[in-house]
Amino acid sequence: MLRYFVNSLLLLNLLLIVGSTYASTAEKWEGQWIGCQGASGPNQWLAFRKSFVVEDSSAPFVVRIACDSKYWLWLNGELAVFEGQLKRGPTREATYFDRVDLSDKVKPGKNTLAVLVWHFGKSGMSHNDSGKAGLVFDAALGSERIVSDRSWKARVHPAYYTTGEPNPNWRLPESNVAFDAQQDLPGWTRSDYDDDAWPQAIEYGTPPAKPWGKLVERSVPQWRDTGLVDYENPGEWPEVSSGEPIVMRLPYNAQITPYLSIETSAGEMIDIRTDNYEGGGETNVRAEYVTRGGVQDYESLGWMNGHEVIYRMPEGVRIRSLKYRESGYDTDLAGEFRCSDARLTTLWKKAQRTLYLELRDGFVDCPGRERAQWWGDITLELQQAFYALDRRSDRLARKAIRELAAWQKPNGVLFSPIPAGNWDQELPMQMLASVGRFGFWKYYRHTGDAATIEAVYPAVNRYLALWELGDDGLVVPREGGWTWGDWGDNKDLPLLYNAWYYLALDGRHRMAELLGDEKQAAHDNEAMQSLTSAFRRKFWSDRGYRSPEHEGPTDDRGNALAVVSGIATDDQRDTLLRVLTTQRHASPYMEKYVLEALFHLDEPNAAMDRMLDRYGPMIDSPITTLWEGWGVGPAGYGGGSYNHAWAGGVLTLLSQYVAGIDPAEPAYSVVDVKANPGRLAWVEATVQSPRGAINVRVETEGGDQQVNITAPDTVTIRQ
Repeated sequence: MLRYFVNSLLLLNLLLIVGSTYASTAEKWEGQWIGCQGASGPNQWLAFRKSFVVEDSSAPFVVRIACDSKYWLWLNGELAVFEGQLKRGPTREATYFDRVDLSDKVKPGKNTLAVLVWHFGKSGMSHNDSGKAGLVFDAALGSERIVSDRSWKARVHPAYYTTGEPNPNWRLPESNVAFDAQQDLPGWTRSDYDDDAWPQAIEYGTPPAKPWGKLVERSVPQWRDTGLVDYENPGEWPEVSSGEPIVMRLPYNAQITPYLSIETSAGEMIDIRTDNYEGGGETNVRAEYVTRGGVQDYESLGWMNGHEVIYRMPEGVRIRSLKYRESGYDTDLAGEFRCSDARLTTLWKKAQRTLYLELRDGFVDCPGRERAQWWGDITLELQQAFYALDRRSDRLARKAIRELAAWQKPNGVLFSPIPAGNWDQELPMQMLASVGRFGFWKYYRHTGDAATIEAVYPAVNRYLALWELGDDGLVVPREGGWTWGDWGDNKDLPLLYNAWYYLALDGRHRMAELLGDEKQAAHDNEAMQSLTSAFRRKFWSDRGYRSPEHEGPTDDRGNALAVVSGIATDDQRDTLLRVLTTQRHASPYMEKYVLEALFHLDEPNAAMDRMLDRYGPMIDSPITTLWEGWGVGPAGYGGGSYNHAWAGGVLTLLSQYVAGIDPAEPAYSVVDVKANPGRLAWVEATVQSPRGAINVRVETEGGDQQVNITAPDTVTIRQ
C-alpha cells in the first residue's frame, strides 16, 4: 500500500495557522455576557434595555455585540440592525460577533438601546447551539464605555411562544415564530418606555466565557434590507376576511419576513407560511399570530422563502395592509449573460436567482429544508458566484472555506455540513471535490487570496493523508459516514472515487507549488501520473470508462470526470462523446461536469443541446429558481426542493466556455477570452472581476467571429 504523508512541520502548525485566521479573538472585552431568569429552553426570545446619557454625540459609537442566536437592535426607537449575528460556529467552541457603527443614530442627552434576542436553543445543520441564551455588548463613546452588565434590564419576552406540531424538520435550528399580541410589551423599544419593573440582567462572565467561547469577528456584511414593500398584487385582499386563504405574490423566490396590519377582536389565530413550506419534502418554517383587540401591526421576524405568502385569517378580520420585507446577503446580481437563444438566457438568469437564495449566514444547499453548507453543493456555488455576483460574495466563500478547515476532526477527517451541532458524517467524494481543483483552487484562481490557501493547506494535507493507493495503483475508497456520489441510478462509484481523488491531488499539487512546498508538489505529481495509468488500464473499454463490477449502462458522470480531470486521452474522444451525448444518469449536481466535459471535447452545440433537453422543464416552469432534481417534489431527488443551486452549474459553463471568460492568472491579472458560441448568432457576458468589470460580446455570421472586449487597464486579455 502507498500512503502520501505530509510534512511534519505543517502538521504541527495546523492549529496555529487555522487559528490565526481569526485574529479578532485576541480582542479584549469589558462587557459581560448577560441573560435573564427563565431563559433556558429552546425557541426563547429575550428583551434587553439600557439607557445612557451622551454629552458629545459627535464621538464615534462603534459597538461589538454577540448573542446566541440572533438579535434585532433599536437605538432610540429606531431599528438599527435587522437580524444581526451569524449562526454559531467559526469553530466548535467559538461564536461570531458583529461590529456595528451606530454613530449616526446617537443624540445628545438620554439614549436607549433595546435588543431582542432569539435563542434557537437547539442545534441544526447550520448552527452549533451553545446551550445557553445570552448577549454581550461592548462599545466606547468618547471617554465613556457602554458595556453589558447587571445595570441592563432583561426579561423573557412574554408574547413569543412555541407552536404545536408540525415544527420545522430536524435539520433546521430555527423554530416556527409564534407571537401572542395579547402578551406583548407595547413600545418597549422606545426611549420613553418605563422599564422600572423589569429585573436586572444576570451576569455570566466576560468573553471568552463558557459556553460561548472565543469571539470571532463576523467576516461578511450585515444583511441587505428593503424595508417593508408591497406585494406584486397589492390590495388584492378582501376588506374583511372570509376565512379563505389570502395568497400574496412575490416578484421571485425570495428570503422574506411577512407583515400585516389588521383590525379585529382579541384571540384570533392567524397562520402565515409560503408556498415553499413543505419544499424539499419536509416542513420548513411558518408563523403564527394571536391577535389583541383593535388595530394592530405585526412583522414575523423569522425569514422564510417562496414565491407566494399565504395568510390564513379567521372570518371577520378587517385587513388594512399586507406587506413583506426582503432581506439577504449584501451583494449585487452584477454578472450578466445574454445570447441569441432566449431559453439559454432564461436558464442563466434562473441560475443566478437560485444562487442568491443560497447566500445568508453561509453558502447553503437550499433556503428551505436544510439551509446547510453541504460542500459538494458549495463547490459548484463558489464557481457560479464569480460569474453571477459582485466580489462582496467572495467574503462568504472565504468564510465557508475557513470554516471547513476549522471544523476538521482531530483524526484529520473533514466533513460537512458545517457549522453543525447535529451532524458529523464525512461524505468522502464531496470532501475530495472541496479541497481539489474545482473547490479551494478555483477560489484562489478567481480571487488571488493566497492567505486563505496558506491557512487551510495543512487541513488539506491532513485530510488527504487519510487516503491510500492500493496495490493496483487505484485509490482505496473511504466509506466515511455516507458513501454518496450523486442522486439517481447507475453510479459507477470506483470511477467517481478515483477521478475525485485525482482532482484533489491536482488541487493540492497547485497549492503546494504556490506555497513553495516542493516535496509535496513532487509527491502529488508522481501520484497523479501513477493514478492516471492505473485508471486507464483498469477502467477503459470499448464502451467508455467502466469499472469491472459495474452493471448496466456506462455512467456519464465518471466518464465526464475522466475528461475534465485530464485522465482521458485524445484517441478516446469518439467513444467518450457517444457516452456523454446518449447517457442521462447524472442528477443536476453532477450534470455540470458532464456538460463541461462536452465543452472540453470542443462540442459546444452538443453541450447546449443536452443543456436545453435536461433543463427544459425548469426553463419553461413559472418557478423562478432551479431544482434539486429533474422533477419537483416526489418527482425529484432527496425531497425535490425547487431551489437548489447545485443545479446552476450551467451558469458557470455559459459564462466560462460559451462567452469564454476565464482567469488565466489569479485575480484576473491575465484573462483568457476564448469564446465558443457554437451555433449561437451572438453572446454577451459581463463578469465583475476583482479588477473591475469585464465585458465580452461575440457575434458570428457566415463562419466569421467578431469579438469585442472591454476590460480594466490592469487586466491582460489573451485570445
